Amino acid sequence: MLGFDRVFDTDFGADLTIMEEAHEFLDRVQNDGVLPMITSCSPGWVKYCEYYYPDMIPNLSTCKSPQQMFGAVVREYYKDPEKNEGKKIVSVSIMPCTAKKEEILRPESYTNGKQDVDYVLTTTEIVRMIRKSGIVFDKVEIEAADVPFGIGSGSGGVIFGVTGGVTEAVLRRLQQGHNRVDMESIKKSGVRGDDGIKVLTYNYNGRDIKAAVVNGLANADKVLQQIKNHEAEYDFVEVMACRRGCIMGGGQPVNAGPRTRKARMKGLYDTDVNTQIKKSNENPMILSLYDTLLKGKEH
Repeated sequence: MLGFDRVFDTDFGADLTIMEEAHEFLDRVQNDGVLPMITSCSPGWVKYCEYYYPDMIPNLSTCKSPQQMFGAVVREYYKDPEKNEGKKIVSVSIMPCTAKKEEILRPESYTNGKQDVDYVLTTTEIVRMIRKSGIVFDKVEIEAADVPFGIGSGSGGVIFGVTGGVTEAVLRRLQQGHNRVDMESIKKSGVRGDDGIKVLTYNYNGRDIKAAVVNGLANADKVLQQIKNHEAEYDFVEVMACRRGCIMGGGQPVNAGPRTRKARMKGLYDTDVNTQIKKSNENPMILSLYDTLLKGKEH
């Protein structure tokens, strides 16, 4: 209704990120790579690390964020004349994060000299546009996101927005099979909650994987100092620049008190519960992508 020809779900991009990030993590663990591997999906955190801890850049995952992976995939997909129908592709992300506006300008966010994502709108900006356009949600007919990028798993973008969501998604991806007991054990491993620093241990094929889940740059600084001073050892570290994760991103509507924060977190976890696909590698659209556009790069 705002004028877009296609609307996709960033959950799809998050699933793709988890596929690649889990593969990279296992590769580092099995082949004596640089550990701990630290997540790279929060551009505010990446910028902070580059400026204050440049010696730890090798620890950062080489994976792009869901926004940037998705942007690159969409642009590649629509290079096909049959798919673009002769139209120029203008890609717009709707994000809860102001740092995403800078991320699309980074050198690695270009493919063949072209930005993968053209514009970023924050959730606050899109709300203003909706209101100015006179769109009333109660009167809008519900419709699904467009194919082929309209399906995401619970462990993808759904829980990515809360602190610990990326780690939980990676642990689900590493878990062989898919049963309720295993999913419940991951949920109760200490990965959930909005504490600034959470530490947990997960057994993967007989090897204990120690992870730290961090939200807020002040807490990230504490954990990095622990690592540098050999006061703590981790295999995997998730960092979100914003306290409590993307649900409280700088692009979100302001004046959100404790009740709103809890409601946003509960909303994502409730959506995960009601999502049939719980793991990124069970998303049929992701598997199809690896069989077609990304053929030969299956992770």
